[in-house]
Amino acid sequence: FLDLGTAPPSNAYLTEKTLNCMEKHYPLRILVCENCWLVQTENFAYAQELFDADYAYFSGFSSIWLDHCKNYVEAVKKRFVLDEKSHVVEVAANDGCLLQYMKELHIPCTGVEPTASTAHAARAKGIPIIEEFFGVRLAKEMAAKNLSGDIIVANNVLAHVPDINDFVSGFSILLKPHGVATFEFHYLLSLINQSQFDTIYHEHFSYFSLTVVNRIFAQNGLAVFDVEKIPTHGGSLRVFAQKMDSKKHAISSSVYELMEAEEKKGIKSAFFYADFQKKAEKIKDDLLSFLLSAKREGKKIAAYGAAAKGNTLMNYAGIKPDLVSFVVDKNPAKQGKWTPGSRIPIVNEEYLVHKKPDYVLILPWNIKQEITSQLSYISNWGGKFVVAIPHLEIL
Repeated sequence: FLDLGTAPPSNAYLTEKTLNCMEKHYPLRILVCENCWLVQTENFAYAQELFDADYAYFSGFSSIWLDHCKNYVEAVKKRFVLDEKSHVVEVAANDGCLLQYMKELHIPCTGVEPTASTAHAARAKGIPIIEEFFGVRLAKEMAAKNLSGDIIVANNVLAHVPDINDFVSGFSILLKPHGVATFEFHYLLSLINQSQFDTIYHEHFSYFSLTVVNRIFAQNGLAVFDVEKIPTHGGSLRVFAQKMDSKKHAISSSVYELMEAEEKKGIKSAFFYADFQKKAEKIKDDLLSFLLSAKREGKKIAAYGAAAKGNTLMNYAGIKPDLVSFVVDKNPAKQGKWTPGSRIPIVNEEYLVHKKPDYVLILPWNIKQEITSQLSYISNWGGKFVVAIPHLEIL
């Protein structure tokens, strides 16, 4: 499906101590199974290595994402009648940016989060956290402790699990008899249609269509009964599921309609995936041409957002500090470090104001509106924004 060469893990940021050390690079190749049509990264790194104690991705630094979480909480509270007697579990709770809104509504909740850095941030908000990877074993332990869920939330984690069957089976165990599990994940068709190849990195073991998710869930005790298209991360799906033996929620027509649309698109044919490599190569070539031209003209170029997707792009394109001199990021856990592979220094916003670059390359293009609004003042010195995906554009 796609070969992006080699790259270090996308969130393995370098410190002053590790800057002089060798980095582990792994092949970043993506394949599609011609039997079940699951798209997967060829695995070389273990989850424990990718999601270590110093994991630096914190969800709560995006105002757009915080609004998304708050709207989700209000919607499920109303739809599924949650109150003080309910129990909500979030798998991959990160820094607690979603469960904090459950807590505000006095709905009992528990988070599951294996990375120590983000688990600590969630506990600081008063959210109970189980610091482990989720699967069948942990689901049984939690159920035995009366921690089963009326709602189990799993946002942007389905792609991150190497053993997808064990992970999904855990939900069928931990759900209450008529409970509901909701999953949000980046949609494979958005990835392909919008050339979003930078969302591919080692932490993402799998890439999903509804057709494939429906099959995985059915094999592991869950039945999909509703689906919504949502705009997050450049185009995602929110899937609603219940226990296979629960008939509380009728299957929505949206499930059948989307699966039929996927069939017509040809997701069960190798042809559908055949030309994606060329799309990625064109984006890389166009970006490099722009950066080299700007360098020759003596222009200063910075980037914004030391996100995993940006690290995929920069490593695939071979971008180094001679082309992009620094990356600005709001997250203090990343500031003072260097991007993996490309080794570009990560700084705070004050540094941007001081240096006044001619161009700011927005790496997390999915929140470009938030970033252009936040940094609108760069126009005062004639600065311009640039995005590379789905195509090169100077804003």
